[in-house]
Amino acid sequence: MRSDDLLELLRSVAAGRIGAESALERLRDLPFEAVGDFALLDTHRDLRCGFVEVLLAEGKTPEQCAAIARRMAEGEGPFLATRVDPERAEVILAAVPGAEYHSEARVVRRLPAAHRADRGPVAVVTAGTADRPVAEEAALTAETMGLEVHRVQDVGVAGLHRLLAHREIFTTAAVVIVVAGMEGALPSVVGGLVRRPVIAVPTSVGYGVGAGGLAALLGMLSSCASGVTVVNIDNGFGAAYAAARIMEAGV
Repeated sequence: MRSDDLLELLRSVAAGRIGAESALERLRDLPFEAVGDFALLDTHRDLRCGFVEVLLAEGKTPEQCAAIARRMAEGEGPFLATRVDPERAEVILAAVPGAEYHSEARVVRRLPAAHRADRGPVAVVTAGTADRPVAEEAALTAETMGLEVHRVQDVGVAGLHRLLAHREIFTTAAVVIVVAGMEGALPSVVGGLVRRPVIAVPTSVGYGVGAGGLAALLGMLSSCASGVTVVNIDNGFGAAYAAARIMEAGV
């Protein structure tokens, strides 16, 4: 049950439109609900954390994805699934009317009719074109969570003048998400230029010594720019969720 659903239920009880027993019956499934014998949906996630549970499609069968998505998408609220390949996208789209598949980001999402991106803005800064899939996962997640997103693309340190041309965007943003592979230097540069929270996302882009993003991760963890926060390799979703929590705290 989402927070707006619970609030409406309480208002209905207070106004006498439904009885306490009927309301209790509607609340019996809280705080989680079984889907088959393979999943327990966290129906209180929105109440506790401010956003509904998100479906991680990776590692689940198409049938499991469809069943979980169908239940999660009940009502008019937002729906988000990450790490979705084309096979799983097909069944999720069939289960969630109105959803769209963003293949580059591997994201399926549905926005409510009254959806507004009214917090932020959050800047999503990408070092190179090859980092776009992770950056788009972050941007689409942030938008779904109600954040205004400004994209700054292909501004890596190999051509630093490209970054400085966009300085007004990322210096006026409430939070800056910086996505980079290779040696992962870009977040340090941005962290030395802005006064807002910087969330660094290492990607698995890079040649052999990059070790699938490990070099970028270690470089970001070792940043000499104070206060740069680092999420896991290719975790655009986690970076956007962190940005939303920062915004919720009133930064």
